[in-house]
Order: sequence, then structure tokens, then C-alpha cells
Amino acid sequence: MTAATPRLEEYLEGIRARDRAVLGRALTLVESTHPQDRELAQELLAHLPSPDRTAYRIGVTGVPGAGKSTFIDSLGNYLVGEGRSVAVLAVDPSSLLSGGSILGDKTRMRALANHPNAFVRPSPSKGSLGGIADRTRETILIMEAAGYDVVLVETVGVGQSEARAGELVDFLLLLMLAGAGDELQGIKRGLVEVADLIAINKADGDNVSRALEAQKTLEAALRLMKGTGGGRAGGPDARVPVVTCSSTEGTGIKEIWALVDERLTQLTESGELERLRSDQLLQWMWSLVQSSLLEHVRTDPGIKQILPEIERNVRSGSLAPGTAAQAIIDRAMD
Repeated sequence: MTAATPRLEEYLEGIRARDRAVLGRALTLVESTHPQDRELAQELLAHLPSPDRTAYRIGVTGVPGAGKSTFIDSLGNYLVGEGRSVAVLAVDPSSLLSGGSILGDKTRMRALANHPNAFVRPSPSKGSLGGIADRTRETILIMEAAGYDVVLVETVGVGQSEARAGELVDFLLLLMLAGAGDELQGIKRGLVEVADLIAINKADGDNVSRALEAQKTLEAALRLMKGTGGGRAGGPDARVPVVTCSSTEGTGIKEIWALVDERLTQLTESGELERLRSDQLLQWMWSLVQSSLLEHVRTDPGIKQILPEIERNVRSGSLAPGTAAQAIIDRAMD
């Protein structure tokens, strides 16, 4: 490993000290697509200090309106109250037209964002599928190097493609609603097969009875789904727990964390967590291969030269999309 440059050392010192300003700049660096930034970002990732202990990586997913941000704020405040340090990586949807993003999670998690033992970072999805941003994996590593005990990843919340979020966390929590037709989401295999816990949120006031009814409905549906198992590392007879909670009132949060902590402790002691993360490293490698190849296709001068004509022919119907794609691939491989 080569020696760190002065600029790189500044980043590393700030990360070790958990300097909020430096952490923000480091995350901006790894999210950048500028070639010089990408080079420095790779150096930074290669030199990151090893954390004193393994952090818990927890994903929180669910459809829009399920209360993910409020839930994370409630869970995060509970955890820092218990003496833990928490990093939140919140992925916001980007506009398909402008590419912009509201990035409003810091305002929705104001109390947690201002806590000295917490760090909240909203990031735009930039159209990335699976409810996560392209560089979420890298930002997790930086948060771990900074010594945060728990890294919470809030996904965009766009539907079944959210299952991809399971490729970068140790535990995936699915938030749902009662009385809004959302119970049907619970029988989508793509999500249930990777979810480790289902929590029906907003179980407060007049909605308590509906939440309890939805809990029974989902538990019955899961019993009928043979082979679903209890999350990614569950055995054939395991079942995904279904609980209720209220993020605004804070009820059920302590119990949910107890289930998360118990499960991750079991995975750590059995060696399953190490295996899971090894598999994720391979998935990360192939993801980087895909994105690099796509970037090469987009920036190759020869492809840029033939692309306008290919696109015109595809639009007019004189060239089949499959044939056009093969022509682009052949040119990229020349």
C-alpha cells in the first residue's frame, strides 16, 4: 500500500476524529463522478482505517408514506440514548427530468441529525435501481471507519426492486402500513425473501386495531408461503417476525431493536454474518464491473460517433433494439 498524500491524510485524520465537515466532504468525494475525484476516492477507500469493532448495517425499506424517516429518527434517538453511535444514509429519489433531489431527510430527522453521536447524510439516488445510490456501499465503509456502531440505510421506497438493498446490509427491515392496501406488499416474494423483520408502522390512536389485524393477516400469509424462510439466513422452518410499532409515539421501537440485536448477534456467533458479507463483496465487484462497462460505452469516442445514427434508426423502427445493442457492444469491444 502506498503512502497517503497530504490531502488524503487530511481526509483520514478527519474520519478518525469523526469530524462532521470532513465526513461530509469525504462522502461527496466518493459520490462524485469526476475522474480525478474517483481516483482520490479509490485511494481513500484503500487507506481507510479498520474499525475497532464491526458495525451493524441495517436497511429500512417500504413504500412511500410508510414513515421510514420518522421510524429511523425514533430508532436512532433510542440507540444514541442507549450509548450507541448512529450513522444514517438516507437515499432520496431523484427527478427523472432534472436529476435533482429534495434531500429533506435532515429536516425530518432534526433531533437525530443534531446529536453529537449521530450523523445523517441524505444522498440522491440518481436513478439507481433497487432503492439505493450507486455509492452507498462506499459511504457505509466510511461511516464504519469513523467508528459508528450502527449504520442505518433508508431506501427510496419504490417497490419490489427494493430487494436489492439486501445486497449491502446485514439486516433488512420492511416497514408497512395498515388499512392502505399495503398489506398486499407483504406477499411479494422478492421483498419477503430478503426481509428479516416486518414492522407495521403508525400503530397508534384509532389505527391500533387495524395494525393488529394487518399483523395477523401477514402472519397467516407468511405461513402459507412455503419456502419463504426467516430472512436471508433463516432456516427452512424459520419465519419472518411481524410486529407493530408507532414511530411518533415511540412504542415498539425498543422491542424491534431487541429483535435486530438478537438476530445479528446470532449471525455473528455462527459465522453467517461473515459469509453474508463475503457474498456481498462479490456482488459489489460485479456491480462495479457493470457500471464501469456502461460508463465506458457512454464515453467511448467511437461509440459517440455512431450513436446518433443508431438512435435515429431505432426511433424510426428501421433498426431493432437488439441489433442496435449488439452493434454498440461490438464497437465497444473493438
